[in-house]
Amino acid sequence: MARILLSGGTVVNATGAAPADVLVDGETIAALLAPGSDLVDPATCDRVVDATDKLVVPGGVDAHTHMELPVGDLAASDTFETGTTAAVWGGTTTIIDFANQYVGDTVPGCIDEWHGKAEGNCVIDYGFHLAVGDVNEETLKHLERVVDEGITSYKLFMAYPGRLYSDDAQILRTMQVASRTGAMTMMHAENGIAIDVLAAQAVEKGLVDPVQHGLTRPKALEAEATFRAIKLAEVARSPLYIVHLSADAALDQIVEARDRGAPVFAETCPQYLYLSLEEHLSRPGAEGAAYVCSPPLRSRDDGNHDNLWRGLRTDDLSVVATDHCPFCLEDQKAPALGDFRRIPNGLGSVEHRLDLLHQGVVTGEIGLPRWVELCSTTPARLFGLYPRKGVIAPGADADLVVYDPSARQTLGAATHHMNLDHSAYEGVEVTGRVETVLSRGSVVLDERRFTGRAGHGCFLRRGLAELLR
Repeated sequence: MARILLSGGTVVNATGAAPADVLVDGETIAALLAPGSDLVDPATCDRVVDATDKLVVPGGVDAHTHMELPVGDLAASDTFETGTTAAVWGGTTTIIDFANQYVGDTVPGCIDEWHGKAEGNCVIDYGFHLAVGDVNEETLKHLERVVDEGITSYKLFMAYPGRLYSDDAQILRTMQVASRTGAMTMMHAENGIAIDVLAAQAVEKGLVDPVQHGLTRPKALEAEATFRAIKLAEVARSPLYIVHLSADAALDQIVEARDRGAPVFAETCPQYLYLSLEEHLSRPGAEGAAYVCSPPLRSRDDGNHDNLWRGLRTDDLSVVATDHCPFCLEDQKAPALGDFRRIPNGLGSVEHRLDLLHQGVVTGEIGLPRWVELCSTTPARLFGLYPRKGVIAPGADADLVVYDPSARQTLGAATHHMNLDHSAYEGVEVTGRVETVLSRGSVVLDERRFTGRAGHGCFLRRGLAELLR
């Protein structure tokens, strides 16, 4: 196994930043050394990576992706191979995808299906959450056991009636199982019953453009569902993780619960920090369809975006994930124009998460340690991967990113590596760029040259949430 020295950089963990050299031996980190230490002779290393004037950070942990997700007759355009390749270019070395159970599916069957999609195809390490769409007696029995398979989180949906929706009784019973097993309950918190009424009424009036997707999913219905999920979790004595929070009104519910000491956590996504209903979803035709995702992009005019950044600073928002679920514009989104309800929901962001969040460091919204905490350390701690992932420390996996904080780049479809014919961030200029990436000690991106391979990534049997133990 290779012995690699990352020399001359500034090591950034969630606890702080300091100049240090990092010695990798095989798949793990062997030591952190004072800069230029004579404890290790560079001549004894197989490779010395010069990280002078660069940051060395833990590989990103994206706790919310949807590779190859089936939606009706379509599927998300990134496979596990193309999606994890794009993740490498963006400094992410671990993803947690969702094994989706639909009505009529068994839990073991859907887990086997997702193993079949991912095994041998991932460039980086991966785990699974279980997305539960058919809560019944058999499902609940299987949920008691899946934690032993390293799947320690269940996602439920208050949206999508007829496909994935669970009512309050189903949610409560699933949360009760999570309370017994120590698993994390994850929630898509939007009131899907009310949303469907508003969407049908819009179509009846001839209002069918993509912007209606946002207008018929108001912030109040995300806030109401978030409040309800918190109360059900309290009754069940279950921890709760709200996925892809987009609305400051929903964030208010998180703040209130956390201030009471409730084990409630929430993630947001880059699209809710950077994109908006007015600037993007309101564009005509296919241009607007490109930005259809759920929850929808919100208005910037009422301070929503600023309030989400504030939530990141105060730790009321604990994680930034992507909800990466890309659909090509020409072949998958544009054909559904004429009824916004038929446009497949999802954006591609897995390649840009670290860069977009680094802009918060550049502008002073967050500090370097908080950047690492949001993108790597906290998701690893919440989803049973810490301290193997999410930290630069002896014994941790050698998932490392050499990051140039001063490089300039312009994001766009011509340069990204996602299997996607457009970019939600076309023309966005950012400061900072991933230069070199190690995944378990293997160099998978070498000074902006991809050197990874499908099959290197391993399935991660996750433990319980470190933050709750």
